[in-house]
Amino acid sequence: MAKETIRQITRIIKGQNTSDGAGVKIKRIIGTGELNQLDPFLLLDEFKNDNPDDYAAGFPDHPHRGFETITYMMAGAFTHRDSRGNEGHLTSGSVQWMTAGKGIIHSEMPEQTDGLAWGYQLWLNLPKKLKMMEPQYQDLASETLPVVEKTGIRVKVLAGEYGGVQSPGKSFIPFTYLDVQLDPGTFIFLPAPPDQNAFIYVIKGKVETGPETNFREVKNGFLGVWGEGETVLIKNGGNEKTHLLFASAQKINEPVARGGPFVMNTMGEVKQAFYDYQTGNFLKP
Repeated sequence: MAKETIRQITRIIKGQNTSDGAGVKIKRIIGTGELNQLDPFLLLDEFKNDNPDDYAAGFPDHPHRGFETITYMMAGAFTHRDSRGNEGHLTSGSVQWMTAGKGIIHSEMPEQTDGLAWGYQLWLNLPKKLKMMEPQYQDLASETLPVVEKTGIRVKVLAGEYGGVQSPGKSFIPFTYLDVQLDPGTFIFLPAPPDQNAFIYVIKGKVETGPETNFREVKNGFLGVWGEGETVLIKNGGNEKTHLLFASAQKINEPVARGGPFVMNTMGEVKQAFYDYQTGNFLKP
């Protein structure tokens, strides 16, 4: 059997500080001028604030159409409510997975106004055939998400599969999303099929990744984009534990037209979404 090709890091990107919602301070990692998108990943935001003034106003009611949001809560708590009657409480370690489909209006508001609020929101595109599907909502409590532990390695499976265990989250395209911790001196191989794009975001510490003959270092607060290949090698060659997010998903290879909270295939479809929302037809069957 031929040896699998190990992917090489081709870009290393630092997030940009900005704000969203009702003034919540965030770091935007995907969805900037430096990296507008990585098919099918449209956006990755980190919100990490220990000052309530930076997040207390939350994300009041706002619409979405044409994609999914996957929110992973690291600390603190938010309450989700949407126009389909769903309500979920995002607590530490939990995942909220909202498929906007043809249209949904939702809010994400902090349950408390003191302490640390920390999490990540990933926007995942939908193919044309699914953009106008019925909206769906998945509330995945931390204890329902499987964890695989080996010597020096801890992997929490947020989406997809690792080590023979499957996340309960339902995806509409092949998609793997992992929370990985590596002790010093340990390494991990993760599959990343040729028809998928993949990235790493280092939360703590630093890692080396790529073929062993050509490692590149990705430090805390930076995102690394892998080039073509079939698998990734991630090594913690430092003196402290490292913590990272890994994501890989099937390329959609379709035109992307974006307008604020709407992501479609053409600008005409985006304009239609704005028109539907402004005229009260957004949520109609």
